[in-house]
Amino acid sequence: MPLTHRPATAADLAQVVTFPQNRDELFFCFPRAVWPLDVGQLAAAMAERRDSTVVELDGQLAGFANFFQWQYGEFCALGNLMVAPWARGRGVAQYLIGVMEAQARAHYQARLMKVSCFNGNAAGLLLYPRLGYQLAGVVERATPSGERVALIQFSKPLQ
Repeated sequence: MPLTHRPATAADLAQVVTFPQNRDELFFCFPRAVWPLDVGQLAAAMAERRDSTVVELDGQLAGFANFFQWQYGEFCALGNLMVAPWARGRGVAQYLIGVMEAQARAHYQARLMKVSCFNGNAAGLLLYPRLGYQLAGVVERATPSGERVALIQFSKPLQ
């Protein structure tokens, strides 16, 4: 079951938009998107972001992520991290985060990786500290229905 990665292409989008299974999952990975996620919304995000990357597991698309902020020589901020439902719990997110950290160093000479996770996303809240991310802040946000939520911000120095 080797994991591989490559740059995302337009041909990948129809499959990637199926990864979020409900409104909450879409909010966690793409807060500005409107349910259901469609190719147009994801293509527009890719056009504004950098280094959109997919992970394949056994030759099937299993994960997607990009950078929504980047400052050369300073930091990159991870965005749109999504894992296909069938691939969850199989190391895809951990692998993809490692790939994105390497790209942040190689493409932007980033010294810091930033990630954010909503308080309702238990999987993310448990994953990031395990990968060496430390709490950097908590900010208030609102769900599409207006509910108050906490966006927990983490960061990790990149060596």
